[in-house]
Amino acid sequence: MTLAQAKRGQRLLIAAIPNPAVRAQAIRFGISEGAEVECYEKLPAGPIVVGKGKQEIAIGRRLAENIQVKPA
Repeated sequence: MTLAQAKRGQRLLIAAIPNPAVRAQAIRFGISEGAEVECYEKLPAGPIVVGKGKQEIAIGRRLAENIQVKPA
């Protein structure tokens, strides 16, 4: 399952970020493989807002489609 398929309120574990360019961009946001995040909001045809600790991050839909997650 990808981050783009997450449901609002779902707690997720980042399982894999296979694309090196996407991985580098995600690391800049503070998200890496093994991190636990919560899906705060999923805007229609827009970004996915996730929370990690006290930080809220809006991740673009295309980027979210390249991040593999599993339920935490």
